[in-house]
Amino acid sequence: MRGWAAALLLLAGCSQGTVAPSETRGAALEQAAIARGVVRDASTAEPVGLYAREGDRLCVAGQRIGAFVDYGEANGCSAQGRFVREGERLRVDFGRGCTFDAGFDGDAVRFPGALPAGCEAACRGRASLSGLRFDRLSESASEAAALRDPAGRGLCG
Repeated sequence: MRGWAAALLLLAGCSQGTVAPSETRGAALEQAAIARGVVRDASTAEPVGLYAREGDRLCVAGQRIGAFVDYGEANGCSAQGRFVREGERLRVDFGRGCTFDAGFDGDAVRFPGALPAGCEAACRGRASLSGLRFDRLSESASEAAALRDPAGRGLCG
């Protein structure tokens, strides 16, 4: 029994070295991936382009931003407005009290799970803009400017 206790103490003593916290290792791994071009550097990436996830679409062109979701049977959203870049955030203003910070990591745009009540005006039925994630399809400003919602309205042009 004493042998086991001694072995456990020895192992515990060995593991108390200077181990970097997992956040530091994660940050180092991310920096290495950025340096090798595996991951886009969000701090220098331009958000301009066309984004999608399933049937949801988002366009970013110049300082304009627009999004739509169409779930059929009178359930959908369509919003357009302006944005300001703040680091890894896009400060989105769709008007009518719908202003929020969207996350931007260089390859995707994420809307927060809780949006201001004013955002409901952009939607009909049971649809919502909350919690949407859009993955980059294109970095083309012209493709983004050409995006139209299901009613034919241009969102970023």
